[in-house]
Amino acid sequence: MTLDANIKSTPPKLMQAIRQAMAGTESVQERLDDFVVAIQSSMKVKVASIYLLRPGAELELSATEGLKKSAVHKTRMKPGEGLVGHVALTARPLNLADAPSHPLFSYRPETGEDPFKSFLAVPILRGGRTLGVLVVQSERERTFTEAEVEDLLTVAMVLAEIIIDDERVGGKKAALKGITLAAVKPERFEGKAFAPGLVRGSAHLHLPPVAPANLLAENITVEQNRLEEGITILRASVDAMVSGEAASLSRASKEIYETYRMFAYDRKWVKRLREAVSSGLTSEAAVERVRNEHRARLMKAKDPYLRARLHDLEDLANRLIRALGGEQLGPGARKLSDDAILFARELGPAELLDYDRKKLRGIVLEEGSATSHAAIICRALGIPLVGRADGILDMIETGDAVLVDGESGVVHIRPLQSVEDSFDLRMNVKGELARAYEALKFQPSVTKDGQEMSLQLNAGLLVDLPQLDQVGADGIGLFRTEFQFMVSDFMPKLKEQTALYQQAIDAAGTRPVTFRTLDLGGDKILPYIDPVPEENPAIGWRAIRIALDRPGLMRYQLRALVAAGANRHLRVMFPMVTTVDEMIQARALFNREVDRASALGLDLPKKIEVGVMLETPSLAWQVSAVCDHADFVSVGANDLMQFFFAADRDNARVSDRYDPLHPAALSVLKFIADRCNMNNTPVSVCGEIAGRPLEAVTLAALGFRTLSMPVTGIGPVKAALLKLDAQDLAKEIAPHMSVESRLSSLREIVQDYCTRNAIPI
Repeated sequence: MTLDANIKSTPPKLMQAIRQAMAGTESVQERLDDFVVAIQSSMKVKVASIYLLRPGAELELSATEGLKKSAVHKTRMKPGEGLVGHVALTARPLNLADAPSHPLFSYRPETGEDPFKSFLAVPILRGGRTLGVLVVQSERERTFTEAEVEDLLTVAMVLAEIIIDDERVGGKKAALKGITLAAVKPERFEGKAFAPGLVRGSAHLHLPPVAPANLLAENITVEQNRLEEGITILRASVDAMVSGEAASLSRASKEIYETYRMFAYDRKWVKRLREAVSSGLTSEAAVERVRNEHRARLMKAKDPYLRARLHDLEDLANRLIRALGGEQLGPGARKLSDDAILFARELGPAELLDYDRKKLRGIVLEEGSATSHAAIICRALGIPLVGRADGILDMIETGDAVLVDGESGVVHIRPLQSVEDSFDLRMNVKGELARAYEALKFQPSVTKDGQEMSLQLNAGLLVDLPQLDQVGADGIGLFRTEFQFMVSDFMPKLKEQTALYQQAIDAAGTRPVTFRTLDLGGDKILPYIDPVPEENPAIGWRAIRIALDRPGLMRYQLRALVAAGANRHLRVMFPMVTTVDEMIQARALFNREVDRASALGLDLPKKIEVGVMLETPSLAWQVSAVCDHADFVSVGANDLMQFFFAADRDNARVSDRYDPLHPAALSVLKFIADRCNMNNTPVSVCGEIAGRPLEAVTLAALGFRTLSMPVTGIGPVKAALLKLDAQDLAKEIAPHMSVESRLSSLREIVQDYCTRNAIPI
């Protein structure tokens, strides 16, 4: 889209003056002094002043042209105090014709502002943080025009980036008296540990801020055209999301896609972008400025709906910046330093896999969940991940030193030396443990009382397969086949599916590989299939229900599995089965594909096992019946516990409210193990609890002999099992698992047992 030639094509006089003020190499104070002179002269006002926020949360007059110079670094006020404090608190401009008559006006005689009536103040924002307030004043009563407000907002944005950049590179010369605007002090954030590990490195922002040198436009018409082209590309991509033609990888449902489209076409949002560009900013800087305005306002909102809208706008702004940079609106190759800690609001699995995992030390997210696909991949790759670190993106800068504790969910930014020393000590201890686990990898997992245990891996990607040998796993207990479908923009062809399954079987050699058929729906949306809107997708139309209602996709996958298993051992299981009838129907679909291959004269698997993933309480109480139709049972502990306790595992408010070592939960697990063993049906546990030593020894005591887990769990779990007398622990916990139990968890009892018997947990 080309704009009308009559629209101004050169930056306004104020922007030219600011550009000149940026040209010097002064300290921050000299830069501020130049800014207020440029603003006062270009806007033809009597006063231009800059107030900056001190570490003690006080606003301090830091530069002025028009007020008394003696008041600089002496006049202070708290956020909310006076007109300037009100602007800092609300993060909104204030435009008054007669400021002294306003009820919030606070008179400061030392500034000499008595003769000034008109007042315009705008917040100085960066990344949602309010750094200060920019003020202009005049003697006569008048309301400043919209264009003047827009110009001052533009200057405030440039000012924030410039002075922080000056601070960062200027050293002592750049420092103001007692004021530090860039985030430089040590910070500690408590989030959630989604993938274990301890790592240190340098911060790398998934979507970095616009560099100061790229803030001001040289030609406004060019920038206006760039913005319009970017908006057109953005809208086309969002339209494609809604139509399902080329949806990017996302956990969003169709309603969220529709919300995206609503924002992409929102006239007010687009108008603010256009105004920002017309004021002299580049298109990228315009997006950043409007983003900062929304973040500063919505982050103050207590209403969860309003805060959720911030996430929609954030994602939309990120996509627009990528479109402006010429990047495809899908995952792209990203460069990293050799010790990168990646910081992002949220990551999809396709975006994560685009980074060089040899350089990617760890990941920190403001959002995320333990069961997200990014978290699952991080656990598979051994990359520590901390999520739900609320507000961390406002405090991090590219290159900052970072310590990530994926064991406790703590992130240290710019840590003190004492914190680094303590962290290094823990890393060294963990390294010694890793070497000890390495020495155990060829040792069979046999408990002290002679119970043989099989420790297997959860997998789903080619990058998982080499880890079978690296940790000495006994096979793949869960191969998540949906990952191949989700990281592709198109339905994988039959040959592609077959090739992936063959590679998994080849990598395992004589060890078993259990393929779980597509577990779609809920939070797992295919880019090329329209999602079905549901109020509660976790218990809606998903997994085996989709497969049985629309068997074409399932049969297509089963055909690939049968082909991949030719002349080999093929194990297939169905997810989220809730009734025995569903298992019977699913097995009939599989048998049809075997019969088809046989009729065509194709080679068949030498051995076939078809199992069920037990993830619902309803099937738990019919486990004996389902054993009549299943060659093996795999307990999907994550979903089973979620449904058993009626607690959404992705909901931070309730996901921590239950303990899988609750006596009722353990009673259900023991019931499943006992019934499977009575029916001579092999049974395993797959889920997070299988990969944690304390829970793993408890599962062994309940009668489970096969556990499938993330790669990071194999070593610690094996070390614990080798020290365990499973029958002895079973006797210890049995009295506490009756229906008469008054305990809320057996965790302390098991911990005490392990301590007494020197079992490493």
